[in-house]
Amino acid sequence: MELPEYALESDVGFDIRANETISFEVGQQKTVKTGIAIEIPKGHVGLIRDRAGIMTKMGLHTAAGTFDPDFRGEVSIVLINCGDQEVQVEKGMRIAQMLILPITKVEIKQADELSKTKRDTRGFSSTGVKEIIRELEKLNHKPEK
Repeated sequence: MELPEYALESDVGFDIRANETISFEVGQQKTVKTGIAIEIPKGHVGLIRDRAGIMTKMGLHTAAGTFDPDFRGEVSIVLINCGDQEVQVEKGMRIAQMLILPITKVEIKQADELSKTKRDTRGFSSTGVKEIIRELEKLNHKPEK
């Protein structure tokens, strides 16, 4: 078992390695043991994030991962195979990264109405993605002869 480590000085997340070899069929979700336990400092949270390489090359995506400061026990990483073929995680492979971030607690209250913003209630793709897609479609449209 290897301790987590920051691969580069500028990295914000440290790499976590698998402590077992495990195969994933297409669409399959499994929990991978890491062999490490962690104590998150009070007032912080540990967030599990994808490693870009394992997602782009193998199609493995982290499906969960929030570690509160009172959690004790082995860190396990939930991975799902989003790719189009079976893949294998080998013991010692870097499978995820963890970021340790400070947390600000907020007061939660019920409100009768919310302040207005330019975006307002528009959600996904409301900040320009649709316009970009329309412009790309115009560029790809060939006029008839």
